[in-house]
Amino acid sequence: MTHAAVAAPGARFKKLLRDKDDPSSPRLSPLWTFVAWLATLAFFAPVAWMVLTSFHKEADAATNPPTPFAPLTFDQYKLQFSRDITPFLLNSAMASVISTLLVLVLAVPTAYALSIKPVEKWTDVMFFFLSTKFLPAIAALLPVYLIVKDVGMLDNVWTLIVLYTAMNLPIAVWMMRSFLAEVPKEILEAAEVDGANLFTVLWRVVAPIAMPGLAATSLICFIFSWNEFMFAVNLTATQASTAPVFLVGFITNEGLFLARLCAAATLVSLPVLIAGFAAQDKLVRGLSLGAVK
Repeated sequence: MTHAAVAAPGARFKKLLRDKDDPSSPRLSPLWTFVAWLATLAFFAPVAWMVLTSFHKEADAATNPPTPFAPLTFDQYKLQFSRDITPFLLNSAMASVISTLLVLVLAVPTAYALSIKPVEKWTDVMFFFLSTKFLPAIAALLPVYLIVKDVGMLDNVWTLIVLYTAMNLPIAVWMMRSFLAEVPKEILEAAEVDGANLFTVLWRVVAPIAMPGLAATSLICFIFSWNEFMFAVNLTATQASTAPVFLVGFITNEGLFLARLCAAATLVSLPVLIAGFAAQDKLVRGLSLGAVK
């Protein structure tokens, strides 16, 4: 019974894959397939245009109408590294990765207590987590700035790590609770009968089964942290500025340097795209976990 419960989530996913290849399974009509491709291209077109513009000279990028077939060059990318974009990328990577790890360390036991071993009035607890997202971030900026200033943590990447952890924790708890609710109770009971403690249950039993959910949650938290701008631009100056803050430097009194901005935006977007591509299989399974019974 235990082995059957372990295989249940994977078996359901494999069945969906078999059904997809089954000629008798329902398929989208050619019209809806065309609409889906059209929507995909519409969403992808701005990204493709940004990448193409990043390979143009500034004079070609600023023409009206645009000249998509202008000569290509790597000058804009050389300029980014000459302006030393590396520290900004490293600050973003450090703040995003460490805060995401902290969120997972805190969210998994919390979600475990709210789903597998539910506490009393767990719905009130979940609402409390959600209510922390009701306050607009801009409304908390001044109090946060004054507190950070008083403790001497301005222009410090660890300040961003603490803030990003606090910002993403409610989302991670909500997501992980829905994922952990799908873990078969029989496996946990068998582990407890064998004498496994809480850490062993979480690390050796729950984590492998909920890995798609963990991947989806960690990727979303990473993206939110990587893209965060408001706190980064107001709480950092020179030492801890992140990649989104670097992009603002291309908007000057002399005008908007479009080709340079597109090259910098492409470089800033690459880590998120690479992370999403590397975890795409687990991401799809994680976001659809629990949707099919």
